[in-house]
Amino acid sequence: MASLFQLQTRSLCTSSKWRVKQVTTSNFRESLEEIKTHISASDFVAISMGKTGSPAPPSWLRPLPFDTAQTAYSKARHSAQRFQLLHFAVCPFSVSHSNHLIAHPYNFLLFPRDELNMGMPAYSFSCQTSLLASMARQGFDFNACVYNGISYLSRAQESVARIRLGTALPSLRVMKSSSPSTVADTVFVERIRSRIKHWRKSCKSSDINTSKNEELINSLRNIVLGSEQFRSRPCMTMDVCSERQVQLILEMLVDYSDDLLPLPMPTKSGTIHAVRIVLANSKEDKDLLERELRNFEEEESKKIRGFREVIDLISASQKPVISHNCLNDCALIHSKFIAPLPPEVDEFVSSFCTVFPKVLDINYLMKKHGTMRKVTNIPSAIAYLNNHFFAPVDLEIPDQATVKEGKIHGLNALRLCYLFMKFCSILKISPNVTYSGNKHLAPKLEDFTNVFHPCSAPNQDSFNGDVSVWANNTRKVSCEHLVFLWGFKFGMTAGMLKSVLRSSHDIFSGEFDVKLVDKSCAIVVFWQPGVSKEFLDIMNSEEISGDLKELVSDGLRVTGYETYNIICRLGLWEIDLAESLERTLESSCCDIESNCERKSSEIHWDNDNVINLDDL
Repeated sequence: MASLFQLQTRSLCTSSKWRVKQVTTSNFRESLEEIKTHISASDFVAISMGKTGSPAPPSWLRPLPFDTAQTAYSKARHSAQRFQLLHFAVCPFSVSHSNHLIAHPYNFLLFPRDELNMGMPAYSFSCQTSLLASMARQGFDFNACVYNGISYLSRAQESVARIRLGTALPSLRVMKSSSPSTVADTVFVERIRSRIKHWRKSCKSSDINTSKNEELINSLRNIVLGSEQFRSRPCMTMDVCSERQVQLILEMLVDYSDDLLPLPMPTKSGTIHAVRIVLANSKEDKDLLERELRNFEEEESKKIRGFREVIDLISASQKPVISHNCLNDCALIHSKFIAPLPPEVDEFVSSFCTVFPKVLDINYLMKKHGTMRKVTNIPSAIAYLNNHFFAPVDLEIPDQATVKEGKIHGLNALRLCYLFMKFCSILKISPNVTYSGNKHLAPKLEDFTNVFHPCSAPNQDSFNGDVSVWANNTRKVSCEHLVFLWGFKFGMTAGMLKSVLRSSHDIFSGEFDVKLVDKSCAIVVFWQPGVSKEFLDIMNSEEISGDLKELVSDGLRVTGYETYNIICRLGLWEIDLAESLERTLESSCCDIESNCERKSSEIHWDNDNVINLDDL
């Protein structure tokens, strides 16, 4: 009994002694080599981010139970585009047996510094004063972040930067053109071949001992032919007018000589305006030059990528990533380190999964655990599990002795490792399953990966568009059965509003429910098909009578789910949802929706923030 108590005490107390290596520009390179080794040897990689703002206020900008996959993504996209990352915690960890894990936590301070004077990665970003004040109270060093934070470029921004800087080395693999050769092509190729032949002959002859007169003639010939020097080797530049001419030159040089290396020269816009042809001493010298250029390009790219090298290491490892909020975290990663976020959720999922094939959502795992549906943050989740379950976790952090004491940030990634192992122990899940000598994610955990709709079922089910309303039993409802309602008296509760509506018109004689979205707007669910459309038709007609007419005269307004969908797609955000709905109805934006394909007719609700029939 004493040994069991000691194990539990160890599990509860270790969090106060945890340390995380803080990484800035001064120790980034050495830390990069360390984390590369740790990621390679790990089973999972936990991540956590600190940013300048979150999707609130207003509260309705957070993913809500009545959001479809598309509207939830639109909200996450809006947040990712507005706010900036200030630190990014990464914790590779491996699981040696059921309750023992070895973790290597790092916290990278970031700042989007425009080091290349190109306006990248960002000209500006938004901040929430309350969140910055909270970070300051926790001791976050904003000076270190601004002056020593690591900058970065996304993959898309790197491609643009390399072209503008002229460090991009186009692929030298030549694909034979499928289009037939024309007379103009033949004339162009023969002219270039002749010019290269005379230039090459002149360069070769200049290497042989000649008289002073011949040297002068060769020098004049090189000037006429446009001979230059590139890395101590003779070269000449061929101007081109089209991509077709570039292709013809490259094809011709493949069979012409082993000592000529073509280098297409791009403009700042990315188009090829010339081809530089370098004459090497031999085929071996040509191969050496190619390696030199590749190494130079790689070194220049490292300077440009910055922190994104860490993201690329995680992606290349293909290890499962542990996140606390899959949708928001993945939208941020895509926006800052991959490319601008696409407007459609299915495009985003397809693009992101090519970089990170498996992201496991701890937040979704907590909600699926029946007793933890109302636990929303990591520290409270750990405290809850420690108080209610005996599931000891032996956490080993080998690098603790090398980490300096002081204010430690980025603990959430380490806590995620601990919380993940706690859940696996409680749910009797082995994190890894070994097949043919290789480790794979346990089948029971697959259901919690790639949950890009936080209030729905995982994987492909999250895009079916079902709405689940929890009231003892799960109920699904089509988006067409939902009506947004605003303009009612300030201070009314959902129950009061439901009573007023029930007595206002016969349309409310059937089963319906009401839930306040914010202080200005409510959502009404009609459980009988077609009733919502009938209600909207009545509100838009002149046949309103009785108490409902009085409510309309006092300012009551209604609209269908399509208007809300437009708000989220086009980013028509206001502090109150009612203002956004009003603004959208008054504009011509509604015409846009008629041209949009409707991809989801139903939505999912979980047991948080749902229509609680007992409160109505």
